[in-house]
Amino acid sequence: MAQVEVKDNGGKKKKGQQKKMNIHVDFTPMVDMNMLLITFFMLCTTMTESRTMDLVMPSKDAVTEEQQSKLKASEAITILIGDNDQVFYYLGEPNYEDYTSLTEATLNPEAENSIRALLLERNEEVIGLVEEANKVFEEAQAGVKAKHLSKADTEAQLAELMTVRDEAVSEAKKTKGAPMVVIKAKTSTENNDYLNGPGATYSSLVDVLDEMIVCSVGKYAVVDMTEGDLFLMGNYLTKGELAASSDFGK
Repeated sequence: MAQVEVKDNGGKKKKGQQKKMNIHVDFTPMVDMNMLLITFFMLCTTMTESRTMDLVMPSKDAVTEEQQSKLKASEAITILIGDNDQVFYYLGEPNYEDYTSLTEATLNPEAENSIRALLLERNEEVIGLVEEANKVFEEAQAGVKAKHLSKADTEAQLAELMTVRDEAVSEAKKTKGAPMVVIKAKTSTENNDYLNGPGATYSSLVDVLDEMIVCSVGKYAVVDMTEGDLFLMGNYLTKGELAASSDFGK
């Protein structure tokens, strides 16, 4: 409750002057309104719900560190991008004494020794799962469009189907045994003991990264090239002469 009092100056009122009245504002209904709003928000608010998480316990089978290293090495593919768009790769761990452990490849997808052919072969299981997920999505998409729903409903159902497809593709790329690709691009080198040259081109690196997407490779990384990688490429280009005259890796 509030009241505004208007003081009278005590003088004589002029003829025709309006009589001043006290203004009274009742705030009692506002109290009721506040209580209703508080009740409304309390009833409509969603309280935080407790969530559970699956706990995956480690296997009881004893696995040695050497076995773990061999398992990871069997899944690894290292791609070396050298000078003038030269591309090489090796599987598993590098062998610095045998130059034939490094294989020269090409970025031409139609060639037999292309990087794409290698990844398609090594990632065959994952690619099959991804293609199956895309096939299921396309069939479900056609079914939704055949219903002739409203635009909003059609878009909502298609978005839901796409989310399901993306989750299936993501899980497919986590398949056990899927290859892990390590990409190394050579920078320009001068007066190096093993290999000199202008370095890899940006377009070659982009082409290799494109192959990761085309071949549905879920695990890949771009890292710096090491002296050992330069030795491998130099030893391959000299057909093993570098290893014969060097103690590197021995």
